Amino acid sequence: MQELALTLDRTSTHTLTEQLYLFLKQEIMHASIAKNEKLPSKRQLALHLRCSVNTVEGAYNQLVDEGYLIAKEKSGYYVAPLEGILNLDRSEKGPDSTEKKEKPYRYDFSYTGVDLDHFPFQTYRRITREVINASDKDLLCMGESKGLSALRTNIARYLHHSRGVRCSASQIIVSSGTEYLMQLLIQLFDERTVYAIENPGYEKLNLLMRSNRVRYTPLGLDEHGLRADSLQQSKADVLCITPSHQFPTGCIMPVGRRLQLLSWAGSKEGRYILEDDYDSEFRYSGKPIPSLQGMDSMGKVIYMGSFSKSLSPSLRISYMVLPVHLCDVFERKLTFLNCPVPMIDQKVLSEFIERGHFERHLNRMRNLYGQKREALVVAITNHLPHAKIEGASAGLHLTLRLKHSLHTHSLVRRAAEYGVKVYGLSRYYSQIEEGSMDERIMLGFATMRMEDMEDAVALLKEAWQTKGVAPY
Repeated sequence: MQELALTLDRTSTHTLTEQLYLFLKQEIMHASIAKNEKLPSKRQLALHLRCSVNTVEGAYNQLVDEGYLIAKEKSGYYVAPLEGILNLDRSEKGPDSTEKKEKPYRYDFSYTGVDLDHFPFQTYRRITREVINASDKDLLCMGESKGLSALRTNIARYLHHSRGVRCSASQIIVSSGTEYLMQLLIQLFDERTVYAIENPGYEKLNLLMRSNRVRYTPLGLDEHGLRADSLQQSKADVLCITPSHQFPTGCIMPVGRRLQLLSWAGSKEGRYILEDDYDSEFRYSGKPIPSLQGMDSMGKVIYMGSFSKSLSPSLRISYMVLPVHLCDVFERKLTFLNCPVPMIDQKVLSEFIERGHFERHLNRMRNLYGQKREALVVAITNHLPHAKIEGASAGLHLTLRLKHSLHTHSLVRRAAEYGVKVYGLSRYYSQIEEGSMDERIMLGFATMRMEDMEDAVALLKEAWQTKGVAPY
């Protein structure tokens, strides 16, 4: 073979062996070195690269271990046949690659993110530096299975003032994301427990139930949320709901319906309600809706929340408030599990809350998100005047009901062709009744810039216009 076009960089953070290994791997993956081709001997290549024979031998042996090279005794090293093996390095695909790449979106009405321009970086950075510089040896320890005591105390105080949740720090469990908390909850209950979930609802919930092989039943909704009569007819033991801002429809469950659900839970031993209060911090008109947990006098409501919407989903910090008697079950069965949130992250967040930064940040974001929602509503009114905006003036998304002959998947596809990503509500159904299809569209606005709302909705109008069909 020809001499390798490689110069080893002795100032690089990669060792010489790593540089040679990476170079040869790329050459083989891109077929720049053909199959069955013999590589230079270790001594020959070491002289060419002006390195030691051990450097070449280390790179060759690693490639042999990974299957890129074949070592033949008394003959040398040869490139292994790699037909049918995909190039996993997608970032360096050649111009002739046939791999289909997803078309980038100009605007994405995502409901999962937050505004990236207003995170309190300076304050968070300062507190992080202070926590690290404190030489606190607790940072190096595993900590309590329920999470840092100071953080749980601050969460309990915040929930009481903002959501009317009645609890002590001992009832709170901190974890990484609501999915992990659901895993804990499933382990707390008997394996014969039947769960009821909203339909439509949080898309990962039914997947989580299936993966854990637990029994669950999807229950339909009306304009006020889940119906108490359908719950009574089910065989459910635990009801999972989002009463303060139903996901994804955006409706708010009235007090009368909440009392009916509490009555259902209290009428039989072993029944519970899991209240997921995922974005309750953001309400733009009227008084905040009190939590279901605050109305519960029988210890039947399990309250779940997170900092994904209020701060950032990348923090991966969520919490669950257990009734006192379920805390006893947790102490008996699950204290062997360690809290998965790093201790430093817990301490920084605890300080952020205790010093009042969290409340001030929420006030700023509530004002900003309210303005974003209003900008989106105005844009919809201007460009899609016959579209009906549904969902309460709360949370970080709204839904559209369009007077259109196109199905949801066609609306989503046409929007994508114009560079706008929207989400059809039909994707959030774990069970769809025959002959029925939810034609609503969900638009998240937290990640969108206010100045882009008008242009994005104007593109939706263009995308949804077809000959002989009403454009909205």
